[in-house]
Amino acid sequence: MVALYINGVHHELDVSPEMPILWAVRDVVGLTGTKFGCGVAACGACTVHLDGKAIRSCVTPVSAAAGRHVTTIEGLAPEGKEHPLQAAWVEDQVPQCGYCQSGQIMSAAALIKKTPNPSDKEIEAAMSGNICRCGCYERINSAIRRAAHETANA
Repeated sequence: MVALYINGVHHELDVSPEMPILWAVRDVVGLTGTKFGCGVAACGACTVHLDGKAIRSCVTPVSAAAGRHVTTIEGLAPEGKEHPLQAAWVEDQVPQCGYCQSGQIMSAAALIKKTPNPSDKEIEAAMSGNICRCGCYERINSAIRRAAHETANA
């Protein structure tokens, strides 16, 4: 059994300690917003937060999260609310296919939390590990700037 908190809810998971967080979240807990992309931490589709830090859940074992807090895209904003990044994503019409978007948003949320008013270079550096096969990078960066601005002026 591995005990961890997912989106603020305590879970006792009867899984192998080596199981990647991705599969525990998707297959055991049933939260499917986090996506499988590459399985080797290269694309960012599986990005979640572990104690507020963006990590690749496809290569991080649940044992590394024991007793800690995992936040998925489903838990990013308080229930009934929208995270500023989610609103900016809609406003800037960011996604085409949308597959990578939960990972993109989770990486961007960790950036804005750490650096509330990121420069273009900071955005580029923070997002460099997230791949968008549709090539929506300009809209992604625009939405991050919009959300950072709106968060700073809230």
